[in-house]
Amino acid sequence: MERKTNKIKRIRGYALIMVFAGLIIMYLGVFFRETPWVLGLFILIGFIPLALSVVIYFWVGMISTRIITVECPNCNRPTKFLGRVDYCYFCKEPLTIDKELEGEAFNLDYNVQHRRDKFVEEKKQKEDQS
Repeated sequence: MERKTNKIKRIRGYALIMVFAGLIIMYLGVFFRETPWVLGLFILIGFIPLALSVVIYFWVGMISTRIITVECPNCNRPTKFLGRVDYCYFCKEPLTIDKELEGEAFNLDYNVQHRRDKFVEEKKQKEDQS
């Protein structure tokens, strides 16, 4: 089932999961206090997801500064919009900024260029046939 959340929220959620995974891996090293090299190995392995989450949080912060902000027609609150289609950050209303996709069934695949082009081409073919 597709999760109805904003892309920025999903990316931040994955980064948060990586933080907790890294901490849990590091904590597992405590059970091997008697063998310092195993303890050190667990700490190093746990540090990897922590470091990656810092990179992801930094990347999302940089993306957030240059993405567009639109006003949701449902809740009238400003939401950061990433891609051509996305959900409202607050009320999870499906939104689009592409005029060709207005009124169509919502699909996150429209953010992928070749899938969107295929859909638009099929739509034009159907219009030409009618």
